[in-house]
Amino acid sequence: MSGQSLPSSSASGRLALFDPQVNGFAGVDFQQENIGIEQMRDVARALARHQTGAIYLTLITDEIDALCRKLRAFEKFRAEDPQIAAMIPGYHLEGPYLSPKPGFHGAHPAEKMKAPDEEEFARLQEAAGGNIRLLTLAPEWEGSGAFIEKTVAEGVIISIGHSDASEADIDRAAAAGASLCTHLGNGTPGEMHRFENVVHRLLSRDDLPACFIPDGIHIPPFALKNLVRAKPRGKVLYTTDCMAAAGAPVGRYTLGGLEIEVGADRVVREPGKTNFAGSALAPDEAAANFARFTDYSEEESWEIGSSAAGKFFGVSLPTLGDLSQQYNL
Repeated sequence: MSGQSLPSSSASGRLALFDPQVNGFAGVDFQQENIGIEQMRDVARALARHQTGAIYLTLITDEIDALCRKLRAFEKFRAEDPQIAAMIPGYHLEGPYLSPKPGFHGAHPAEKMKAPDEEEFARLQEAAGGNIRLLTLAPEWEGSGAFIEKTVAEGVIISIGHSDASEADIDRAAAAGASLCTHLGNGTPGEMHRFENVVHRLLSRDDLPACFIPDGIHIPPFALKNLVRAKPRGKVLYTTDCMAAAGAPVGRYTLGGLEIEVGADRVVREPGKTNFAGSALAPDEAAANFARFTDYSEEESWEIGSSAAGKFFGVSLPTLGDLSQQYNL
């Protein structure tokens, strides 16, 4: 797949995009342990073609030892190739400290989920060379408050996701330093109480910015418009939450232990099932969709995905001109 064209007023001086949640790209599933450096070089080039200057490589719920092995492998790639290091300035760990309740764990293996553990996380951070920058967790787990406070003090952004947190749980998490909502509107059951649910609770928090997935599948466009309107301007971000099929043709791929299929409609499904199991959205497509589906203009949408995202996550982004030169686009 080729990248989307730039908005009409764009120029080479505009900043490239940043995506904080990428589970795989260009046919490569980051959850696997048999990835080679050439595959990661291809991923970096493919992301650049989609006008993306950096991502947080995202690992989903797994055993701690397996996560450590994966992080060490990616750190080796980063050390050996400056382009990989520039494209992947850090990691987003989405699990295993999530809710195992039906409907809330999503495509994550519920049996591997657990309460946050400071010693475990220290092991993960050591394997990652200190580069885990974003951690999604469910703050209803016992001990979450102290864990969040310590982890935030170490420079990690804590985001609430795959959670059935009560108002009191959210209050405690925010007081401890949680500062984001992961893919709000998703990671929840298809049916919940119309008012007493975690989506409404998090939407009502003006102090917690929210990330949304603007693929038109995870959230219908009309619903995305409503959800985005519920957050103040300056408190909205977006992500692809994409997996290996993003930036790749239709076909079968993996997402961790799942085999998944992507058809011409770009919906990610387990073969023979109707429910979706990930996103095949590329970052530049997300920027275009966010403007189409919401009250934000093309310019505002691009700014949210580039300068605003870079500022929030503390990531320096290249201009599109520099990105083009770096990858000979």
